[in-house]
Amino acid sequence: MKDMAQRPLVSIVTPFFNEGGGVKHFYQVMAQTMEKLPDFDFEIVCVDDGSRDNTLEQLIAISKTDPRVTVLEFSRNFGKEPAMTAGIDATSGDCVIPIDADLQDPPALIAEMLKKWQEGAEVVLAKRVDRSTDSYAKRTTALMFYRLHNTLSGLQIPENVGDFRLMDRVVVDALKQLPERQRFMKGLFAWVGFKTATVEYVRDARLVGDSKFSGWKLWNFAIEGITSFSLVPLKVWTYVGGIGALFAFCYAVLVIIKTLVFGIDVPGYASLLVVILFFGSLQLICLGVLGEYIGRIYFESKQRPLYLIRKRYSSKA
Repeated sequence: MKDMAQRPLVSIVTPFFNEGGGVKHFYQVMAQTMEKLPDFDFEIVCVDDGSRDNTLEQLIAISKTDPRVTVLEFSRNFGKEPAMTAGIDATSGDCVIPIDADLQDPPALIAEMLKKWQEGAEVVLAKRVDRSTDSYAKRTTALMFYRLHNTLSGLQIPENVGDFRLMDRVVVDALKQLPERQRFMKGLFAWVGFKTATVEYVRDARLVGDSKFSGWKLWNFAIEGITSFSLVPLKVWTYVGGIGALFAFCYAVLVIIKTLVFGIDVPGYASLLVVILFFGSLQLICLGVLGEYIGRIYFESKQRPLYLIRKRYSSKA
């Protein structure tokens, strides 16, 4: 950690995708937050993830008036995880704080996070203690995901902790050593470890715009998280197959005994059809799980860059 006798540089990282209605509000709130922390220098790295509205134009205009703001323009939409990675890669601060553009995570909490950091924490997690602003379905599915992931994986992801957190430079440098292209950032944040502290807060309602995560995207995001850090979905089919083979053996013995004792019996077509459909469905599910992991190997083997930056905008000298 940098000697606190000097003014530490704090890097804020924010991905943007079609947030044109909230760019000015984001900058105004962040500017006010920075003014309240005169003992720190700040930089804001904004990543435009292929927005189709006027988000980029507004960000460029802000960067021309405030040298603390740097804008990275992607060549197309790559997704939030690559955008966050690009922003973190571009920072030069002594600590880095990712925060969403909708500001549902309160920037006012940054002061408390910095205090924890100065006290020696290398990671400061922001934990939501009240998710009443989220729908019942979203709260329930989030709880189910955390419980399922932490049961299947040896890596424990803190519940109700999003991307909003503070990371010391040593943590950021560790993250930059992780080469995978299919990135589940919450898992990567947890995987690197380091000395961690937690601050709690109540999440605000979104003021402008809509969430970019549909139910389908959240489902795929959950699959990404589980397959990134657990082999249990693969291993479980060994046990399913073993149990199925055991039942098949027992049933075969039963059929042989019945045939020897009572003679040849005509089997029922309905029960046979049910068994065929059941085990056929299990095989298809098993192939789907295998496909998830093989697909990850396929994409990793290509070694394509995680993102492409079309242009960088900054008025910094």
